This record gives sequence, structure tokens and C-alpha cells, in this order.
Amino acid sequence: MSFLKAIIFFLLVIYAQHGAQGEIPMRTMHLINLANNKGPYIGVVIPNLFELNPLLQSPSFTASDFTIDFSGRRFRFGTIAGKKVILVMTGLGMVNAGITTQLLLSLFRIEGVVHYGIAGNADPSLHIGDVAIPQYWGHLGLLNWQRDGHGPDDELALEAAGDYSREYGNLRFADYTSNISDNSAPDNNLNRIWYQAEEVFPIDGTPEQRQHVFWVPVDPHYFNLAKKLQSLNLEGCVNATTCLSTTPKVATVLRGASASIYVDNAAYRNFIYEQFKLSPVEMESAGVALICHQQRVPYITLRALSDLAGGGSAQSNEADTFLPVAATNSVIAVVEFIKLLSVAKAAV
Repeated sequence: MSFLKAIIFFLLVIYAQHGAQGEIPMRTMHLINLANNKGPYIGVVIPNLFELNPLLQSPSFTASDFTIDFSGRRFRFGTIAGKKVILVMTGLGMVNAGITTQLLLSLFRIEGVVHYGIAGNADPSLHIGDVAIPQYWGHLGLLNWQRDGHGPDDELALEAAGDYSREYGNLRFADYTSNISDNSAPDNNLNRIWYQAEEVFPIDGTPEQRQHVFWVPVDPHYFNLAKKLQSLNLEGCVNATTCLSTTPKVATVLRGASASIYVDNAAYRNFIYEQFKLSPVEMESAGVALICHQQRVPYITLRALSDLAGGGSAQSNEADTFLPVAATNSVIAVVEFIKLLSVAKAAV
């Protein structure tokens, strides 16, 4: 072997052992291949540790000794009701949720995604502890902030090019001005914002040719299965002395929404409920929905309500108190849903 060939061979060995930045190391790729030979799996996507831990401790989850750590995420393997699952925690916010979901779908053989966790509530017909399962998810964090002095009939910047629209929202900040000292109509230099549809690039579409979606539907089969959870018994107490005043229930609802914003404001909660007829509001589910929609993978989200976003009731702003109940109820619901998936597949 010539000296040059020896150097090239040495560099290839080093590359195979360590990988270039952004590449999958050889050992990790070997583990991924081993996992995929045993697939497919249901991907269970969880926002944070306080929502993950109750599932890890659930007698319905059987953990294997097999885990794969890659790109800052830990993929945990196991079964729920005999159904092979991969659990992965995203972390807070839309970016983390989207990145983690894409990694899950790119690395592993996934037949469907189930996302669960807690959420704030915008729907006056629901209560703390309830589990809400929306049929559609929207992202309320993609905005066009209109120039001061322009009104609702004025075209937005780049609207003619198809980048933005005035189809959704129209949140006028002046409508929420308080302590007016005279009878003049209030104004506000912040003007108004318009909510925007997401640009998506589905795997069955043409690359670089965008499509738009505002309300992303969950999988219809999954949603119909979820309706069977409405008689499920849920937890109502934190301890022997701290209980909810209503009996928690599972409810299939029309819409939920996400943004990388923690909503603790009653005026905004009322606005988005009136505008969009939302139930759960939180920070990750639309990210999961948008990735699954583009990858054409069935998915659903189950969110247990931990607080009334912005308060306004006898149980207002009690996320810290009732978070354990909500987290537990979300796990109860997701376990039962995966049991339904297992039964439904066995019947096919």
C-alpha cells in the first residue's frame, strides 16, 4: 500500500469511527438499524420530564434496556399493551418539537405518532384535569405585524406575492387599551397583527414549491378511536385534601393551537377563543402536527388541561397545584389510546 493510500485509509477509519459534524456515527447507525429491523413503532412524543416520568413509572409501559442517544435526544424503546413504542422528549417550544419529531421520523420506522402532555385551557366548557383531543391544530406564532396607520382593508407587505394574508386573526391592540381619560377613540402604535398559515413542503409534493396550511387535521382513524376514551376514568385529586371541584373527563374538541408563548392573559385567551374556537393552548403540538403532516405520518395529540390560561375562575392560575393531576391524566389517556390502537390493528 502506497503512503498516500495509507493516509486515505487512516482518514476513512477515523471518519467511520467519529463521523463528520452532523453525520450519524457508525455505532449509532448500527443501533438504529438494529432497532428498525424490529419495527415499526408508534412514536410517543413528550414535551418535558414532568410529563415523561409518569409514563416511565406506569405499569402499562414495559421499558427495554435499549436506548439510543443522538443529537441531544434520547430515544427510549419499550411496549405499551404489546405495542412497540419509542418515547422521546422534545423540550419546550415549537422549534424543539419540530426538530425532535423530524429526527424520530427520519431515523426510525414509525407507523404513527402520539403526542401528549399538559396544556392551558381557552374553552369555557372544559375544566382543569380534563383531557382535550383536538381534531385540528394551528400555529399561532407566525404573524404579520401591520404598519402603524394601516387599517384592516390595507394590503399587507408582500401580500400580493402570496407570502401573507388577512384571512386569520386581526388582533388590534387598541381594542385592549384601558384607563381612557376622554371620549376619543383609543389608538395604539402597535396597530394590529394577522395570523399566518404555515408554508409546508410535503414529501409527496414538489421540492421548493410551497403549500400553505393553517389548520392541520389529525389522522381521522386515530381521532375516531380517541372518541372511545370519553368514558375513561381520570384522576381528580393531588392528595387527600386537594381535589378538583369537577370530575375530569376526556373530550374530543374541534381545535387546539400552539406557539412558543406561555399564555397567562385572560384578554388574549378570550380573543383566541372567540376568533378560533380553541380548547387547549400550549407550546409544542402544532410543531409535531406540521412535521407529521408534511411527512404523511398519522398522528394525534392528547392534552390534559392544567389551568385556565390567564385565570378568571375559582381555580385560576393553579397550574403549579394541579400540574401533577394533569400530567397523570394525560398519561392515563395516552396509555388507553395506544391500547385501542393495538386492538384495532389486531382486528385488521
